[in-house]
Amino acid sequence: MKDVSSVKECRDIFSAIKKRYAKLSKSHKLIADYMLSHYERVSEMSAVTVAKSVGVSEATVVRFSVTLGYEGYPEFRRAIKNEINSKLTTIERIDMTLRNEQKEKALQETVHNVLKSDLSNINATFEEFDYEIFKSCIDLILDARKVVIIGFRTTTLLTEHLGYYLNLILDNVRVVNYGVSDIYEHLIRVNEEDVVIAISFPRYAQKTYEAVEFLKNKGVKIITISDNENAPINVFTEHRLIAKSNVYSFVDSLVAPLSLINALVISVGLRNIGKTKETFNELEEIWREHYIYTGDELENSSRKDKE
Repeated sequence: MKDVSSVKECRDIFSAIKKRYAKLSKSHKLIADYMLSHYERVSEMSAVTVAKSVGVSEATVVRFSVTLGYEGYPEFRRAIKNEINSKLTTIERIDMTLRNEQKEKALQETVHNVLKSDLSNINATFEEFDYEIFKSCIDLILDARKVVIIGFRTTTLLTEHLGYYLNLILDNVRVVNYGVSDIYEHLIRVNEEDVVIAISFPRYAQKTYEAVEFLKNKGVKIITISDNENAPINVFTEHRLIAKSNVYSFVDSLVAPLSLINALVISVGLRNIGKTKETFNELEEIWREHYIYTGDELENSSRKDKE
């Protein structure tokens, strides 16, 4: 039997299993042992698959979930997935990739597994997409006096991307992703006429949560972009955009979030199409004159020759 005391205390769901372990039935202890040893796989397994792996009935797996306080196995599995996404350390993510596999085999399968995982994230995002919430977010952005984008650590890649393109369409966008001492200096003048787009993905940055909480208390309208409805910052708003980002090893998957952000930018641009076209026409002239892109010097030379 697996040494239950070896399971890390930091995971609430696993702590619950440990506390109840001594009183569990024999079959439930078998399931508990399997969960503790293969938690990263269980998050993707059906009750039937778990039952076959453990050697018990599907009903026993469902009853095990109910014993832990969940309505059923689907809710239990979602809880495990959230636990893994939000609390796994980088080293544990690396172990997930190589667990029970030879390193060379894992390396050969890496490209296939990573691309398959990203594709799965995009499909899941599309299937659960809420267009009405998406439209309300566009309205908030276009009606805002100022658009402030916040996000820290890995999500700074997303905040910079969103900020760069929104800045080409709007003239009231600011990105905030500085150190702790600088956050509130940049947010102090934000008010109820403004909208904040907060981006947070596992492992969720505490700094983002604290900033959103501060802004909510100021009456600021908030849009969140996260991986699931239960992400910490979502407690502060109903304007929630969800993009799946299940982790694969030690690299956070930002493909689906980036795709959603692209859709948001394009939609804002289309709703403000006159200004968007005017801005890009002007930018194209500037880029061409200053040789921003390869080939511009040839086009400029050709234009001068014709003149």
